[in-house]
Amino acid sequence: MIKVVTIGGGTGTHTLLAGLKNYHLDLTAVVTVADSGGSTGRLRDEFGHLPPGDFRMALTALAPSDREAKLLRDLFLYRFNKGEKGLKGHNFGNLFLTAMADVLGSYEKAISYTSRILRIKGKVLPITESPVHLFAKYEDGSVLETEAVIDEPPKNHNGKQRITKLWVEPGYPIAKDTMDAILSADYIVLGPGDLYTSILANLVVKGVKNTIKKSNAKIMYVTNLVTKYGQTYDFSAKDHVEEIAKYLDRYPDYVFVNKEELPQRILKEYKKEEDFPVVDDLTNDDYEVVRASMLVPKMVKKPSGDVVRRSLIRHDPERLAWEIVKVIKEADLSFKL
Repeated sequence: MIKVVTIGGGTGTHTLLAGLKNYHLDLTAVVTVADSGGSTGRLRDEFGHLPPGDFRMALTALAPSDREAKLLRDLFLYRFNKGEKGLKGHNFGNLFLTAMADVLGSYEKAISYTSRILRIKGKVLPITESPVHLFAKYEDGSVLETEAVIDEPPKNHNGKQRITKLWVEPGYPIAKDTMDAILSADYIVLGPGDLYTSILANLVVKGVKNTIKKSNAKIMYVTNLVTKYGQTYDFSAKDHVEEIAKYLDRYPDYVFVNKEELPQRILKEYKKEEDFPVVDDLTNDDYEVVRASMLVPKMVKKPSGDVVRRSLIRHDPERLAWEIVKVIKEADLSFKL
């Protein structure tokens, strides 16, 4: 069976996995442990476990699509919107994973047991076994600390300047199971997701870049639909790829880019935040470019009680997965859809 490792976090990884699980693939989702915002950040600070949010998103994405499993998926994604001093803003899945880790004495066991409860297809692994904090240095020499602050910078920070250096502290090494998964992978898929806080946050963990270098896997990168103020202001598709290459020491083999225009009503909302569509200026000089319509045309409604800034439009899970699977099929005629 073709082994596919996805590396990322958040809604981007959820979207990707929700589509890929419908094909005959051996899937492993590797997620960042630098998340520090919202419900996840609160639980991370109070309990000292790995941040649960990205694990929850990956686990629910890999759960079955049948009616019986839908209730559990909805439950794990449910966010409380009442309880000002307690539950409001928390996600049930985050609370469940935190409680399981306390009961079982291990976050790894919590993920394993939750995987069985949700009957997921594949595995979900942390990039490293202990939580880390993300740091970003900018063109003016300033430094922002933690994923939440980098994701939503303070008002006195110039979010139009570029990040010149990204790193994590403490410098924990890549998890052993994650290393093994990458080394045995046939394909590694990066993104979609916030370039620095969801994707590169994984690549700067000690040992990740060298492990990917040692792997024989083909590398795929899914470019974002829109830029993000504070991270990728005025970034084109090529700018995104160049940053991936900078931290990976090589270009991806395939780059996927949406060719469909974003609806004007959504663009107006993004413009208020100084976010704009990612311009496709890609060439085929160093990698193969796959252009396709991969868009969910409707605006995503944020759940009540969610205080974290979210994307308004996303890739379509089925369309994105199909474009990836087509590439795999062309490279391996024995692969059965």
